[in-house]
Amino acid sequence: MRAAAGLSVTRICELAGVHRSTWYRWAARARDGEVQRGPWPAPVRERIDEPARDMALRYPAWGHRKIWALLVADGHEASQATVRRALRARALLQPAGATRERRQLARARRNAFVDPPARRNRVWQTDFSELETLGAGVWQLGGLVDYVCKVCLACPVTATKTWRDAVGVLEDARGRAQELIGRSLLEDCTDPATGEIVPVIVVTDNGSCYRAAGFARHIAQRPELSHVRTRHKAPETNGVIERFFESVKYEHLYRHDIADGPGLADHVDGYISVYNEVRPHEALDFKPPLDRYVKPPPITLAPVIQIGPCR
Repeated sequence: MRAAAGLSVTRICELAGVHRSTWYRWAARARDGEVQRGPWPAPVRERIDEPARDMALRYPAWGHRKIWALLVADGHEASQATVRRALRARALLQPAGATRERRQLARARRNAFVDPPARRNRVWQTDFSELETLGAGVWQLGGLVDYVCKVCLACPVTATKTWRDAVGVLEDARGRAQELIGRSLLEDCTDPATGEIVPVIVVTDNGSCYRAAGFARHIAQRPELSHVRTRHKAPETNGVIERFFESVKYEHLYRHDIADGPGLADHVDGYISVYNEVRPHEALDFKPPLDRYVKPPPITLAPVIQIGPCR
């Protein structure tokens, strides 16, 4: 075929995308009448492929060794290497360094609350919660609450929950915080005596929007912000924002027939005003959150933690 087309070996290798040595090896085998090798049959891997996939999807934070142990316990005979190859073929293998990253995140989570924060703008919790309206589908509430003061700084209503929506929530919260305290968030996070910046720790779950590179880039560009993710399948570690969503839904949204997204946004805005300015909060000695946020107790600006950016 190459000779009929008048192509050199170099040219046909470029067109086929193979190395010249591979071409000569194939040509020698063809002359000698040898059959090309592979792919070899893999009966064991084919047999455990579906069970391994199901286990990996059920326990996404576990590596191939734990998946192998579960398969063996269920009576599937296979080696760890076979399970590893099966998971890699389905893109379910844990990435390199995943264990190290989880340990770093766990250390950051412990540090965030080793000394419970007692001042505004030390820890923010944010998440998305969905609500279905009567005639216009499902909408996302992107809430952000200050951990200490319980004040809701942002809760826009969006049709999606991408990293751009998550960044929008952060920017809305930054703007609202600066409006309430009368100065920039960066100034509020800077020790007046030393000039040291103590960033706000933004606590999120492990949703794809918070693991996205775009969200990490935005955090890295804001020296007044840092990011920590909660443990997998542990919503209680982000409990303040979860409690806010429970309040907004059961105390207001579920009591009204809401037609569409703009109507939902109006209802949420109205409730936030009541939640921040009127609603007594037990954790604040039955004071409204906005009072605690605008007039915080005289607490020094000592650093709570120092952590790197969350990847």
